[in-house]
Amino acid sequence: MKISWIDLVKTRMKEAGVTQSMLAEKMGMSQSAIAHWLGGNRKPSIEDIAAMMSIVGISHMTLGADGLIDYPDSVLGNTKKVPAKMSYIKSYPVISYVQAGAWTEAVESCPSSDEWYETTERTSENCFWLRVSGDSMTSPSGVSFPEGTLILVDTARDHQNGSFVVAKLTDINEATFKKLVIDAGQKFLRPLNTVYPTLPINGNCKIIGVVVDAKIKIF
Repeated sequence: MKISWIDLVKTRMKEAGVTQSMLAEKMGMSQSAIAHWLGGNRKPSIEDIAAMMSIVGISHMTLGADGLIDYPDSVLGNTKKVPAKMSYIKSYPVISYVQAGAWTEAVESCPSSDEWYETTERTSENCFWLRVSGDSMTSPSGVSFPEGTLILVDTARDHQNGSFVVAKLTDINEATFKKLVIDAGQKFLRPLNTVYPTLPINGNCKIIGVVVDAKIKIF
């Protein structure tokens, strides 16, 4: 069944006798920050969620972009179940950045892949998963896509300012994953890691698709 990471952490805190103060001390955070996260008032990074789960003894979980986790019913105890919001489920293949760079608008068949993952997001038929490499999209706060994160790319979704996109530059042989920024009519590909440069788009780039879902294995 699916359960929100907040409900799962709270349940495990009760079972393990871990208080918010103890959690804050182990993470080097303030108790108020932990309270805001567990209260749903603020969103922690994926790394912070993973740290909290590790402290309360949760491992080998997959966190979806909707904040829900698949967890065995027998382990949940008195945790309230999260009702399914939709029955829509589709599977798409994991491909390489080189394959993504060669992607065309008219895809007659899915690329060969040994890995397929599901999504509950409403998408077009022409989607694929990419596994993030490197740390250019890793951010110290807010939305972050650490290396190894799976991102679902919808090649039929319209991009706009602020979209996370996979693009192909004419001077490289593979795709790149960045945030699309449109400022005064000029388009840029911006990494979330400020160590990396922002790339201006001057007719040298094709947007392959928009990222519509993401998954990360916490451990």
